Amino acid sequence: MVTAAQPARPLPRAVSVRHLGPNWYATVMGTAVVATAGTALSPHLPGLRGAAAGVWALSLVLLVTLLCARAAHWAHHRDQARVHLLDPATAPFYGCLAMALLAVGGGALGVGRDWIGVRAAVALDAVLFGAGTALGLAAAVAVPYLMAVRHRAEPGQATPVWLLPLVAPMVSAAVGPPLVRHLPPGQPRETLLLGCVALFGLSLLATLVMLPLVFGRLITGGPLPLALTPTLFLVLGPLGQSTTAVGAFADAAPGVVPAPYSQGFGVLAVLYGVPVTGFALLWFCLATAHVLRARRHGMRFSMTWWSFTFPVGTCVTGADALGRHTGLVACTGPALVLYALLVAAWATAAVGTVRGLLRGELLAGPGPVPVAPRPATVRTTSGAVR
Repeated sequence: MVTAAQPARPLPRAVSVRHLGPNWYATVMGTAVVATAGTALSPHLPGLRGAAAGVWALSLVLLVTLLCARAAHWAHHRDQARVHLLDPATAPFYGCLAMALLAVGGGALGVGRDWIGVRAAVALDAVLFGAGTALGLAAAVAVPYLMAVRHRAEPGQATPVWLLPLVAPMVSAAVGPPLVRHLPPGQPRETLLLGCVALFGLSLLATLVMLPLVFGRLITGGPLPLALTPTLFLVLGPLGQSTTAVGAFADAAPGVVPAPYSQGFGVLAVLYGVPVTGFALLWFCLATAHVLRARRHGMRFSMTWWSFTFPVGTCVTGADALGRHTGLVACTGPALVLYALLVAAWATAAVGTVRGLLRGELLAGPGPVPVAPRPATVRTTSGAVR
């Protein structure tokens, strides 16, 4: 008589994070920007700030959870982590780590202080700003270097994802100025502000080099694959974030840099922000048309749908910055509409992500899920093992 072997022990829990890529930090970015964009809106809507504080707290929890999960990924699956770093389609997402840190840090000072207090918010923002800026600069150098010497990407493979490591310094430029007034007067304040301006220039010029490749591939190579179509919204990131940054420079400059430079930042906020916002609206319409086409052709939910969140949020904060410095309802009105679209996009992406996690689809690898090997032995009635 042959009896069945004992069930194999399950594999370690760390196997569940084997295919957890750096793109998951987009969930943190998209959640944090809902909070920061909501508090930036003018006029302030009743109850919105309290809701935004709750959303920021959720983004902080998501950040801590993902940092732990990614640490387990690197500890248990170094081979897969190396594959991600050397994959031209995945490596640019390493810029999302820096932006997730910066988005949560900026939200701490903007709205998180309602929950944790100003002193704790400043400390948390300073730590996350420093870490995010350092990682963003590293990604802005390392990822293009790997693309040049290891990835060997072709022009026809260009996608808006290539912009991600280059946008991270722009996020630093936008969230850094609110920290200026918490530094000692004089050189420390001016150094931080002008350092943010340098980060703005670094990211802007790098984006202007990369964006023609993306636009040229779209025009000459045809529409992106269905799953990548939402990434067209990533182009809005550097546009909206740079407009937000120049507005933040103008807010922080008085009393920090001498005249006439302080007034010049106010001029820059308008003369730069208006034309860039115009191009952002053009790209928004173009990207929306491509997404609608992709939906008609059967585009299904994927993690790329988080591209609808953070870039749109930067356009909200950018439009609000223009409204502050121009006083035009023509700027604040679109900000309210964009924020409504942002909340709808965030809710859709969040529901799709939770559903995909519960079904085990989003963390599944390209092949069959590995299982522990079964013993190749059986036990007979005499007790002998064969």
